[in-house]
Amino acid sequence: MAFAPPRLLPLPLPPPPAAAASTRAVSARHHGGRTAPELSGPTPRVVVITSGKGGVGKTTTTANLAASLARLGLPAVAVDADAGLRNLDLLLGLENRVHLTAADVLAGDCRLDQALVRHRALQDLHLLCLSKPRSKMPLAFGSKTLTWVADALRRSPNPPAFILIDCPAGVDAGFVTAIAPAEEAVLVTTPDITALRDADRVAGLLECDGIKDIKIIVNRVRPDLVKGEDMMSALDVQEMLGLPLLGVVPEDAEVIRSTNRGVPLVLNDPPTPAGLALEQATWRLVERDAMTAVMVEEQERPKKKGGFFSFFGR
Repeated sequence: MAFAPPRLLPLPLPPPPAAAASTRAVSARHHGGRTAPELSGPTPRVVVITSGKGGVGKTTTTANLAASLARLGLPAVAVDADAGLRNLDLLLGLENRVHLTAADVLAGDCRLDQALVRHRALQDLHLLCLSKPRSKMPLAFGSKTLTWVADALRRSPNPPAFILIDCPAGVDAGFVTAIAPAEEAVLVTTPDITALRDADRVAGLLECDGIKDIKIIVNRVRPDLVKGEDMMSALDVQEMLGLPLLGVVPEDAEVIRSTNRGVPLVLNDPPTPAGLALEQATWRLVERDAMTAVMVEEQERPKKKGGFFSFFGR
């Protein structure tokens, strides 16, 4: 007997409130005086945040992109697609408020609006977890699980502007489920050989699945090591992967404090270097822009010949 998807009842999202004064000030200072980015393309835009290798900051990136979108008045639904090992709720400070999940919706135990958890401080940010910790999705749901959820949100009277999917590490069934509804991808990597090899592999899989709009965020960059040629620069990473840069996030001790408090880094006041970098990456995501400043600044750096990645290519 063929499995028929359940009827999903979407949540009517509230109209976006005005951005906070501090947000307008920071945004204007770093974006040529503009106080809001220009949204590009039809909505909702479904973006998967992936990496291949675990531990490179993918979930942290998802939480901060979603929070920054909500601060800009762009409704966002952040989806934790890791069945059994979710962490996005912790980074958003919502771990005690997740009682229902997408698995419950698909099983017919609740409505979609009941499974969506609204952030305490950001009215335009909602969280949806795929399943509860230490549980597995029923096999009958298959890879179309998030496709059904995205379609239900798309049919909502007031659909979100963005659906951000936090993809689990690896390239197994969880990866296939997470990328199924996506039209765009943000590939998070660190400038080291193991992360870049996995990122290159994931980029190839995304392209094979029909996702052509892929941008990279280079995380945990240390300018002192880059200057001493002990770490690859963002330009090196961009050239190796052959993908446009969405952002470059410096190493920042405040990331650990922010994670432990369950408060996204972009909400810090005053802003930190990593928080500003993630906010700027959000602007580029909204406008479908790419980062060029770092590449221009590094053009004068001598190019190395050969190296670990001379075998890369798709």
